[in-house]
Amino acid sequence: MAASRIAVPPMPTLRGYRLADLEIDFAMRRVLRGDADLNVGGLSYDLLRYLVEQGERAVGFDELIEQVWAPAVVNEETVTQRVKLLRQALGDDGRNPRYIRSVRGRGYQLCSAPLPIEMETAAGALRQPPRWVGLTAVAVLLALAGWGLWILRSPLPVHADARDELTQRARYYADIGQNDNNERAIALYEDALRAEPDNVAARVGLSRALSARMCLYNGGPDSAVRAQALAEAVIAQAPKDSAAHAAMAYSLDCRGYVNAAIGEYEQAIALDPAARADSRASVAYLYMGKGRLAEALENDLAVERVGVKLRHLDLQIARCLELLGFAAAAEQRYAKIFRLYPDNVFGNAAWPRYLFTQGRYAKAENALAEALARPAHPQLYLLAGELALLRGDRARAVEMFDKAAALRPHQSLPRTLAVLHGEAVDDAALAARADALAGEAGAADDWVEVALLRRGDHAAAIAALRRAVDEGFRDQAWLQTSPLFRGLAGEPGMAEVVDTISRALVIERAEVVGADWLPPDLINAKPASRRE
Repeated sequence: MAASRIAVPPMPTLRGYRLADLEIDFAMRRVLRGDADLNVGGLSYDLLRYLVEQGERAVGFDELIEQVWAPAVVNEETVTQRVKLLRQALGDDGRNPRYIRSVRGRGYQLCSAPLPIEMETAAGALRQPPRWVGLTAVAVLLALAGWGLWILRSPLPVHADARDELTQRARYYADIGQNDNNERAIALYEDALRAEPDNVAARVGLSRALSARMCLYNGGPDSAVRAQALAEAVIAQAPKDSAAHAAMAYSLDCRGYVNAAIGEYEQAIALDPAARADSRASVAYLYMGKGRLAEALENDLAVERVGVKLRHLDLQIARCLELLGFAAAAEQRYAKIFRLYPDNVFGNAAWPRYLFTQGRYAKAENALAEALARPAHPQLYLLAGELALLRGDRARAVEMFDKAAALRPHQSLPRTLAVLHGEAVDDAALAARADALAGEAGAADDWVEVALLRRGDHAAAIAALRRAVDEGFRDQAWLQTSPLFRGLAGEPGMAEVVDTISRALVIERAEVVGADWLPPDLINAKPASRRE
């Protein structure tokens, strides 16, 4: 889901370019093929735009590094890898290129001449954005929380008073969606606040970027704590500031305070319904984590229906459909995201995980191998560990769990799994850890981890799973497939937990099937090929 962004202003009379069957929209930083909005963002978009602006001339590595990556210091291999990712996003084949060809020893060149689209003729050539896109920079991001539910993270619209150059440039870097650029954004927001301590836009923007540091880029929780303080300071001065409430929700969401985050997202929506599509999608995901699946899907589809392009909305809808049991519809979306958007770390993890929970292990292994060659995400290593356990390879499983823990050191579950399946297991330490986690548990995934830690006491483990279900846990397929719960498989209490989930899902599915907001063909999709 490509995000709608406020970009650096384009040339005043030029809307963009047409390259073969592509339309590159400078104003909205989008790449279109017919009605399809391709997932070309960040550096991939900047690279494509620069190449298009150079016409048909070959562009060397040094020039690309200077014009696209500077001030970052990178090498030719970085450029090569980014071109590869860009080609994947465009559906281009380097061996038989349609858009970008390699020029041996020199760099890269477009395969055909790009045609300019002037501003006055662009309306017929490029789709118009939703009416409020000019007022907001909407980019909803997913982040992993606990055992692997996809938590939606929401960068926020820009305040109307954000006119100073520092804040505008900070916003530009934050919207690119990469760690280094997010850090540049933080530094620029800090500079803006040193110059003007009461700059509301800079406070809200810095809050957003600090939360993203934790949620998206493996930073510690201190940054999200400060993000909350910044949002609270704005709310104290302007209680009806919708963007500040959304920033507050984001900081809470990052740290797993689900109920509080839901309240802040709902407040943001109530204060500014038209501009808060990002918050509506974010709260929809949290509804899903609470087991309110029909309500979550209704909100997701409402955002999709009005045409707001949020980066991971399609993936979120797929997850909701999967949990509801509409497997074929979910599979279509997962497969498409995995195939078309190799930069999407969450889609890279979601597709092999879906195949795994469907019992299609060979295909899951193949998809996982492909995903591991793409940008890293902890869920990939957790899934690799689970598949290793299915093969009986405990050493490999521990290695994978350790890699997940190294990638997100502030998360508890990867460390728990590494310890549980290691050579020397201290049962007393596990029990103490379970007691501590149970004392502070709030979300469903906390109780799932408690259940894993209680593996030596089946009754206590099942009681923890019941608490997880009470809090909204609905991933029945994973519970029945994962080797992490193998020790509980024969317990009567486990069957009762599964049955409780099944009854809850029947109610949610009935509400969806009978809803007037459900698109006619959404849940009637044909399954993808099952050949392994």
